[in-house]
Amino acid sequence: MLTSNFLVPLVITAVSMPYFIRKLTENNIVAKDVYKKGLPTVADRGGTAILLIAMLSLSMNSLFFKFTSTNYVAMIVIALFGLFGILDDMINIGRASKFLIMYYCSYPLIQYATHTAVTLPSVGDLELGIIYLQLIVPTYVLVASNLVNMHSGYNGLSSGLAIIVLISLIIKSVLINDIENIISVVSVTGATLGFYFYERYPARIFWGNVGSLTVGASIGAIIVIQGFIISGFIMLIPHTVNFLMYVYWKIKKYPAVKFGKIREDGTLDVPNNLTLKWVLPYYYRLNEKQATYAMFLLTSVFCVAGILLPGRL
Repeated sequence: MLTSNFLVPLVITAVSMPYFIRKLTENNIVAKDVYKKGLPTVADRGGTAILLIAMLSLSMNSLFFKFTSTNYVAMIVIALFGLFGILDDMINIGRASKFLIMYYCSYPLIQYATHTAVTLPSVGDLELGIIYLQLIVPTYVLVASNLVNMHSGYNGLSSGLAIIVLISLIIKSVLINDIENIISVVSVTGATLGFYFYERYPARIFWGNVGSLTVGASIGAIIVIQGFIISGFIMLIPHTVNFLMYVYWKIKKYPAVKFGKIREDGTLDVPNNLTLKWVLPYYYRLNEKQATYAMFLLTSVFCVAGILLPGRL
């Protein structure tokens, strides 16, 4: 069941992505690839395919396997975030409205979060009950989706990091022999991996807000469903540090700069070291691919640490 729900969306996405790239390009749904010479345009909002194919895969596999209701509710929440991402790609909703709406998008998960205790080292299980359900569940999904959305900028960076975190959370679920409620997230993971083959350097498609919010919500959903509050936090430490650097940037009121430039030798010319992906290129001459792999390695270290924590820690 786990293998089928991973491989089916992976294969469908990998095979169908050229079609999506062609259609998006024909309809002028494109974005500039700022770290390439000549600023070529690349198909955008490809994350829509991740959402659609993951939902299709879950439906197809339901003919052969019986899933718990938690999986369908999780997919509804993931779809709500994805739909909001489509809207966010089209119009500027505003940060405050965005956070408020997305907070309530995760409410359907509350009654299906089966683990309401947080396991703390040297303390044991701390039962949070209604606090966990009403505060931690929606907040965690909201925060995870936005952390994924913010930690981006290079070809395949955001999607690659998300895959590392998702696979780590799935491995941890397998290790504690609890997989029946994460099948929908497994489907999203398979679709995201199939998509990554086309977004990695040199990218042929970007996933847009619809992709980052869909996959980010999947990360938040599996964490709260499985009760991986501590290990999930550890796995997302690089994403969190990236966010805190952004907060520092805003507090100091430094000029807003979204992208760097590329030098003649192909290395990155970044304006500062105030976002995590820019730290190494600021001090060393790295190209986009090298800077991306450095971020993959960093997140992988924290993911291994999260996996090695015992039980539901």
